[in-house]
Amino acid sequence: MRPILTITGSDSTGGAGIQADIRTITSMGAEAMSVVTSITLQNSLGIQEFYDIPAPVIERQIDAVADDAGPQVVKIGMIRNAASLFTIVQCLKRHCPKWILYSPVVCSAREEQLMDDALIGLVQEQLVPLCSLLVVRQGDASHFHAERVIQAGASHGRSNEVCSAIAVYLNQGATLDDAIRKTSLLLPVGSMSQELSGRTVKLYREFLTLQEQLCSHSHDVNFYADQIGVSPRYLSQVTRRMANTTPKAIVESTLLFHIKTLLDRRPPLSFQQIAEELDFSSQAHLSNLFKRLTGMTPTQYRNRPQPVSPIDSTLDNPII
Repeated sequence: MRPILTITGSDSTGGAGIQADIRTITSMGAEAMSVVTSITLQNSLGIQEFYDIPAPVIERQIDAVADDAGPQVVKIGMIRNAASLFTIVQCLKRHCPKWILYSPVVCSAREEQLMDDALIGLVQEQLVPLCSLLVVRQGDASHFHAERVIQAGASHGRSNEVCSAIAVYLNQGATLDDAIRKTSLLLPVGSMSQELSGRTVKLYREFLTLQEQLCSHSHDVNFYADQIGVSPRYLSQVTRRMANTTPKAIVESTLLFHIKTLLDRRPPLSFQQIAEELDFSSQAHLSNLFKRLTGMTPTQYRNRPQPVSPIDSTLDNPII
């Protein structure tokens, strides 16, 4: 698996920027390579000063790692001036990664303005059309218009964390929708990586991985609790603590995603084939679960009107 390249600023507090990207990527078992665009002098009181890396140095950083490792997933963060922007755009066009994710840094968590309107306009014109997805902080979405945009919470480093996690799943071969779905489970609203520590996090992530791998073989929460060596009640406490939801709801969310994927497959599968592939006891069992979760039957879902153009949200609830 190729490394993931992150191109962004350095945050001396470690809560965002290149440090947070590397922490999230490596904690999920992937390899990170980095290019620094700007160095911030900041602490808990805010940003005191910037040192923007000269554009030719940014270019040489990108070429050095891209020529050597050929990353297929590139995550971009802080860009502070037009010269840096044009250099990054030209490098992306030259190296042609499969996925380009952008988490724009318009304002800091303390509402310090980091991009002026002129630069935002240039980013919209030059960079956004190259991107597979934008992950924006709450409140910044109005500055950008793209085919695929999701919002992350407004806390310091949240959009970094969400965007980096999506990058890891894409690097593992997930589709964009699947990478977003998995990230919404891994990093539910309100969680931050620096708060996720100890056995609770380990068990939660182990449960997520298992039910993703085995959902076509078992829909039983007791099975998963047994696999990770805890009681069903304790597993429920873990998922409540981490995501304010139940293990059953997580398993059903995964099942629903796979049902929709199979319903959309071409050439179409029969409902009985889908039921058998996902280990439902019957076609009726599948249909009942699908209707309970979506309010429509599988037939109604399959016959739904298709959107004419892309939408600005890839999730029912676009805030992660």
